[in-house]
Amino acid sequence: MQRFNMTRSGVAALLLACTGLAASSQAFAIENGPAPTFSSVQADGPFAVSTQTVRGSGFGGGTVYSPNTAGKYAVVAVCPGFTATQSSIALISRRLATHGFVVVTINTNSVYDYPASRANQLLAALRTVTALTTGPVAGKMDTSRQAVSGWSMGGGGAMLAAGMTPGLKAGVAFAPWSLTNNVGSSAVPMAYLAGTADTVAPASYHSTVFYNATPATTNKLIGVIQGADHYFPGTASQPASYTQVAWMKRFLDGDTRYSQFLNGDSRFATFRSTGPF
Repeated sequence: MQRFNMTRSGVAALLLACTGLAASSQAFAIENGPAPTFSSVQADGPFAVSTQTVRGSGFGGGTVYSPNTAGKYAVVAVCPGFTATQSSIALISRRLATHGFVVVTINTNSVYDYPASRANQLLAALRTVTALTTGPVAGKMDTSRQAVSGWSMGGGGAMLAAGMTPGLKAGVAFAPWSLTNNVGSSAVPMAYLAGTADTVAPASYHSTVFYNATPATTNKLIGVIQGADHYFPGTASQPASYTQVAWMKRFLDGDTRYSQFLNGDSRFATFRSTGPF
């Protein structure tokens, strides 16, 4: 079993010190983009995006996707799964960026890193990206609004990062795999998305456990896609993709126009939440 590289409070304090991110329940609402429709959240958004390579301490480097339009955008770090690289999460992450977010997809220090290490690497990526002052992303980040996402062990890492970093605004875990969780007292809004045909991280042993462990007072949802296997995040054209867009819009931007898309649809075999949001 791997140990966290730092204590929960230590990582949270480091993130706060490095980025100025603070835990807050203060109300905010930022409407980046036109009024959404069910069709629009399932396709690329209205923002053309640029890419730039990033290297930094504590993770294996990555790619930053940022809107070409001037503005201030929330920042999301996304982590791949065991033995995978950032290419496995590129499509779903780029789509998120087209809806008005700065998104960094990361490579891990080792493709064999476990969720605890991936959690620390997600936070390291956020520190690195929010400090950038050159390239297409320069001047476009609102560092007070940060989130994490990931697939498989990267999804487990996203959950663990959220559990030890109260200043984060949201987290999304796709087919998350982890032997432990730390969300029992977390207030970070979390979405857990899984598939009924997943034999690597079956929802009953992972996503459902994590959802149940997340406090009932925390904004949370679980959606299990009918027929989806472990590799569903490899394409942006599935219901988990629009759910991530809507979740990040609702809790990173405070944009309640997206609440209507957080109720699931017929493609989900199971959908539960603490909503309405």
